[in-house]
Amino acid sequence: MEIAGLVSAIVIGAFIGVLGRLVVPGRQQVGPAATVLIGIAAAFLGALLCHPLGLYDTKGITWAVWLVQILLAAVGIAWYDRRRARQRW
Repeated sequence: MEIAGLVSAIVIGAFIGVLGRLVVPGRQQVGPAATVLIGIAAAFLGALLCHPLGLYDTKGITWAVWLVQILLAAVGIAWYDRRRARQRW
């Protein structure tokens, strides 16, 4: 992967993480670094899941892929927040 691809993956992952965080109701105790890392992981996993399903075979923006990635980020944010809440007790 080239540097430009890596930087764009980080930027898109951060955006996915923030959108995923907005989907989860309530206040989360998740820092910015964790949000970005969860967003990057969700974007990568969403791409891996959507590629075999043929969701990339559209012209223009792949809205279905974005939706899957944002939902995966929301699940990741909620899971991480719950895990941190249990560790504080």
